[in-house]
Order: sequence, then structure tokens, then C-alpha cells
Amino acid sequence: MADGLELRSKVTAGGELQLSLEPVPTPEPGPDEVVVQVQASPINPSDLGLLLGPADIAAMRAGGTADRPTLTAPIPPARMGMMKPRLDESMAVGNEGAGVVVAAGANAQALIGKTVAMIGGGMYTQCRKIAARECVVLPEGATAADGASMFVNPLTALAMIETMRREGHKALVHTAAASNLGQMLAKACLADGVPLVNIVRNAAQAEILRAIGTPLIVDSSAPDFREALTDAIAETGATIAFDAIGGGKLANAILHAMEAAANRTATTYSRYGSSTFKQVYIYGMLDTGPTELDRGYGLAWAVSGFLLTPFLMKIGWEEGQKLRERVARELKTTFASNYTATLSLADVLKPEMVAAYAKKATGEKYLIDPSL
Repeated sequence: MADGLELRSKVTAGGELQLSLEPVPTPEPGPDEVVVQVQASPINPSDLGLLLGPADIAAMRAGGTADRPTLTAPIPPARMGMMKPRLDESMAVGNEGAGVVVAAGANAQALIGKTVAMIGGGMYTQCRKIAARECVVLPEGATAADGASMFVNPLTALAMIETMRREGHKALVHTAAASNLGQMLAKACLADGVPLVNIVRNAAQAEILRAIGTPLIVDSSAPDFREALTDAIAETGATIAFDAIGGGKLANAILHAMEAAANRTATTYSRYGSSTFKQVYIYGMLDTGPTELDRGYGLAWAVSGFLLTPFLMKIGWEEGQKLRERVARELKTTFASNYTATLSLADVLKPEMVAAYAKKATGEKYLIDPSL
């Protein structure tokens, strides 16, 4: 097989982001490995952190050729400190993807010709070598596009529900709830009978969730947001939240609402606040500013980060596999993904496309097909 192209991201010591398409030899699989022709890989917010880093995309410059474009952008000096571990290293991008197995080692011959989904980084490439056990064969009739997003968003949604159960909570709160992930979480909670409070940012996003059938939707732009949030939390008993926003005051508002809901049934006053433990996990950075907490909700609370990979490591391979099998079963229902546009590798480096997918707008999700 001929060499293929792979999208690479590099941050230079001189403070510049460099994106390029680099030729790479088609890998040879080992006995327990396969080579997959990648036909679909989504652009998730988690991919953008590696792809674009903290670069100033408003100042990006296009170069190269039509077939081998390049893109460069300056990185503000104040943001370079966090980039030290990756300076001058050309890095492969793309957390997850799907495609057709075109070669396999001696112990994986049964997978040749199968359409599989996979996760493990380096998916914005035309051919990806990966361990056979890391591949999930897609159900009959499912395309690579159907399976391209079956890991990050679906497994994160299921991880939220599983974390809620394992930590002894009975209902949860989710922000940016009309996102692709948020819609999956809403459907999974409806299927599992889990009470869910959905926080959205405008009326149009609320309509997206109403169409799914989720009952508890709170609009953070509404004048009665805090009262409505407290009512919803009191109704469900939610004491755990997953926040995709990160910066600003939303996590603080959730903790206040949880405390107010707990105090509605309190029989005695405590100067230390309620004894009901309240947990907010931040798993996204739609707002990259500081997380503002005024601590006006007693002392029984915590705010911490949440990532999918450590969660899967914590529960172990067998439990994680059960979650993957559920996603595969419900690939075209609960965990279906919709895409705004499908891009080639070269399209990904067009300045106008970067500006579009870097917005991380609710309801907009882009898919890369490296085979184009």
C-alpha cells in the first residue's frame, strides 16, 4: 500500500502553532494488530485542545499547496508556559474514529473487511494501526460515520450516570445540555429512569431537548434562572453536577441551588450549612476563564475535574467493555451523532473551516473523512 497522509500539530519554541499534512508509511500489523483505513473521525472539543492549543486563530496564516496545505498561528506569550511539554514535537491528532480493516496480523484475520470503531489518538490519518482488542465491530448496517463518535461522547455520558450511582447520588445536573453529548445523556437518563436537570443557554437549545422528551430544562439566560434551578434540584434531589462550561459563575450557581434545595427540608439551623454533600465535576472548558466560587453554601461540597480515561481505568476493562457494548447496541438511537459537514484532511486546514469548528457551537459537529 502507498504511503498516506496524517494531520500533525506542532508548537514551536518560538511561539507558533504549525499544522500540516505529513506523509507516513502504511504500517505493518503485528500478530494481534490490524490496519484500518480511517473513513470517519469527529472533531471533538477534546481534540481541539491538541489540534489548536492556545493559538490565536484570528491571526492564522494559510500556506502550502492545495493537496498539502499548512496553517500557522501565533501563541500569546502568556499561554506558552503550559506548552513546554510539547515544544517542537510534531503530534498526531484525533481521539477516535472508524473505518474498514484492510490488513491484519495472524491472530486478527477475522477482522479483515469489517467496519470497526476505535479510540487511541492519531485518528486524523488515512491508515491507523491499532491492537485488534481495541476495535469494536460495528453492527450490521452501521457505517463508519455512525461509529466514528461512539467513544468520547457516549462513554462520557454513561460515565456520568455510573459515577452518580457509584458515589451514592440519585439524580444529576448537566450544563451545556443541548450539546451532542448532552442529548445522548438526556436519552440515556430517560431510558434508565435517572432524574436529570438540563441547563441550557437559550430557548432554542431548550427546544432541542424538549423534542427528545426530557422534562426538566432550565434556561440560564432566563430572569428566574436561579429559582427555576433550585426548584428542579429540589424536585429531583440532584446532588451531583457535570459542568461543560468550566469558567465563570455557573458551577457556583449550581452549588447555591443545591444548598437552597437542601435547606427547604431542613429542621434545624447550622452555621456550617447543610450536611448534604454537593459535588460539581468540571469536564469541559467552553469558558476558559477562572471558575468563580463564593463558598456561600456551607462546607459539604467539592469542585473537581472529570476525565473519561481515568474513569475507565478506575472501573477496569470488563466494566468498561459493558459500557462499550451498550453504545454499540444503541448506536443509531441513544448514541446517534449528527454532523454539520464532512471534511477532508485538507479541508481541516482551511482558515474558514477552522473558524467554524473552533467555535464549538451547540448543535454543530464536524466529521473528518481522511479517505476523501
